[in-house]
Amino acid sequence: MIDWDKAIILEGEKVKLVPLALEHREALLNAATDGKLWELWFTSVPSEDTIDKYLETALNQQENKSSLAFTILDKKTNSVVGSTRYCNIEISNRRLEIGYTWYAKSAQRTGINTECKYLLLKNAFENYKAIAVEFRTHWQNHKSRNAILRLGAKQDGILRNHRILGDGSLRDTVVYSIIKSEWKTVERSLKYEMIRYK
Repeated sequence: MIDWDKAIILEGEKVKLVPLALEHREALLNAATDGKLWELWFTSVPSEDTIDKYLETALNQQENKSSLAFTILDKKTNSVVGSTRYCNIEISNRRLEIGYTWYAKSAQRTGINTECKYLLLKNAFENYKAIAVEFRTHWQNHKSRNAILRLGAKQDGILRNHRILGDGSLRDTVVYSIIKSEWKTVERSLKYEMIRYK
């Protein structure tokens, strides 16, 4: 049986995804400060006020075997540029979600996200033998919704009033997925996109 919740390192040409750890606190804050990403009300990017809870939640989910969080390193600069996570892991159903993803503003539109998603999807489908990988985002996060569609994911539906956010507002969540039979086509598309950023 494949151990889906075991800490792993994923590495490509541009990025290295390493297990998220408490010692990444300051570097993650520095990355989030690049663009003041926490000001985007529809995302959950950590700020000085929320970083400790952010790390605690991620590590607790990992301990409960429902999540596997990564810190994203830009190999060119050897600096932390964001974070991502396998979450809502359902080992018995061979499904998981890729979420909680954010990047420093300077890392956006550089090919880093494309390679991260490629590494995560490849590992999920080829090593974990997943039958489906989900993506979820806030209805209002049009940038994220378009990025997910560009990956080759298909929209499954909208979960209305899905979450109550910290400020009391209600989140409609858009759900997308890529299924196992679509992976080879998605892989080919992602490889083509990665060539563009070389």
